[in-house]
Amino acid sequence: MQPPVTESEAINQKQFRRGLKLIARSLKLRPFSHAIAIMGACLFSISAVLLTRILGYATDDVIIPNLDNNTLDKRDLWLVFTLIIAVGLARGLGAFLRRYFLAGARYGTELYWRRQLFNQYLDLPMSFHRKKSPGELLAHADNDMIIASLALMPLAFTIGTFFLAIVALINLFLIHPAIALIAVVLFPLLVAMNKAYSQRVVIPASSVQESVGNTSSLVHESFDGILVVKSLGRSNEEVERLRQSADNIRKHRISVGRLRAIFEPAIYALPNLGVIALLIVGTWLIDKESLTIGELVSAIALFGILAFPVRIAGIFFEELPRSVVALDRIDEVLNLDSLQSKFEGEKTIETQSSTLRVENVEARYGDQLILDNINFSIHSGEIVALVGPTGVGKSTIADLVGSLQQPTSGHIYLSDIPLNDITPVDRTKTLTVAFQESFLFADTVKENILLGRDFTDDDLQDAIETSQAHEFISALPAGLHTLLGERGVTLSGGQRQRVTLARALIGNPQIIFLDDSTSSVDPVIEKRILDGLRNRKTVSLLIVAHRLSTIKLADRVIFLNNGVIEGTGIHEELMRLETYASLVKAYEKNGVQS
Repeated sequence: MQPPVTESEAINQKQFRRGLKLIARSLKLRPFSHAIAIMGACLFSISAVLLTRILGYATDDVIIPNLDNNTLDKRDLWLVFTLIIAVGLARGLGAFLRRYFLAGARYGTELYWRRQLFNQYLDLPMSFHRKKSPGELLAHADNDMIIASLALMPLAFTIGTFFLAIVALINLFLIHPAIALIAVVLFPLLVAMNKAYSQRVVIPASSVQESVGNTSSLVHESFDGILVVKSLGRSNEEVERLRQSADNIRKHRISVGRLRAIFEPAIYALPNLGVIALLIVGTWLIDKESLTIGELVSAIALFGILAFPVRIAGIFFEELPRSVVALDRIDEVLNLDSLQSKFEGEKTIETQSSTLRVENVEARYGDQLILDNINFSIHSGEIVALVGPTGVGKSTIADLVGSLQQPTSGHIYLSDIPLNDITPVDRTKTLTVAFQESFLFADTVKENILLGRDFTDDDLQDAIETSQAHEFISALPAGLHTLLGERGVTLSGGQRQRVTLARALIGNPQIIFLDDSTSSVDPVIEKRILDGLRNRKTVSLLIVAHRLSTIKLADRVIFLNNGVIEGTGIHEELMRLETYASLVKAYEKNGVQS
């Protein structure tokens, strides 16, 4: 009856199986590089064993005879010299192949996984990004990605080490069975110590990786929210959070270091103890004339080169759990359903005046119902205001219309074509969404509007003038070529919104959704913007409105409340609804109508 498996052994076995799957994924991605690296490792091992045989030959057939006869046969000397050079070159070639191609395999795998993760970030719905902090996403793409591929570096060397052990053992049996017996005892001891070390290091090593990821996320979060931290005087509290998180890393790393301090000296000492045993047994065998001095030199040299490769194998088994944990964190993101396959339509929009129709749309975040049976249409040239209290789902509609997330049920049509069936290029060219958050890149004003898209200077100028951004852009030091700070920090909130609005307007889209994208703009300037858009007869506008002046400009108002549409019509008609009238009066009371 087999003894019961301990929790640590069960964890180790599970981690090892998952580690093998990690390696299999890399082998599938970079088979040629791994194969050449493993061949190089085996060549290195054969050369290392062969070198010990040459040393034995040189001792027995060149050095000792010449010492006895007080003569030197230069041909034998040159032969030994040539053999050592040849084996040394072969050993160097093996090391080169192992390191070069294994680095290619590791970084090629890491590049593929990083691209997968980056593309997944782009394809995942906004509901995912709103739940995850930028720090956590950066930790996945940076630290987790590096650690996930770390176990691949010693892979070929580890395989070469096993190959070296087999070749070395055969070689020792050829020298003398008694010498081989020492290796038979030593090798299993080294393997057992490495296994014991790997089993004990699994949990603390995994904890280190998790703690590093958490700390990285915390640091990124603190830097990203530096304005809030400083303005509310929370610097000391943030430092304390970071200190506690860093203490966790320190605690887990000390646990790993303690294990290293116990096991590493023993692992390094075992081959040296083997050498001592060899000297004792070998001297006795030489005295019995069943072993030559050269063969003993060869065996000692062989034992001397075993310690480092065995330690590399230990590093491989040590890094494997950390890599598995890191890859698990990455796979959590990669395994999520993305929008890519759902929004790869092939149909194009032929008409020059498009309509938007939302039909029986429902949206949920988990179990929370956000939108329930939403139905409305926006016709060509129409201006529609979307009005409702905070948190009723207006921005969710923007996400759905902008293809940033999928409705739980229902359909959205653009010119009577399901939104999912339209090519991404045609969809974004026909319908654009200007969001409330005015994100700008640390680039020029021009590039922040174009975003690498191919538009003419006339298109650019028209968008700038319609968004009422021409005056302040002209006043900038280099005009359109002025380099903005990170997130456009050198501009005011209203200026940033007008630049992002110009970004949405360029190319004359047929339907424009303004998701409170003029909230920081002066009401007078906002009126000019809306008047300019109204003059585009074929342009349809859907505006999330919080100003009475904006609401009154609309041809029709959609009143959204508690996730449902409570009323549709002109402003005066909706004032008969108590909830709508109360909301508008609240706008008036707070001066939002000005």
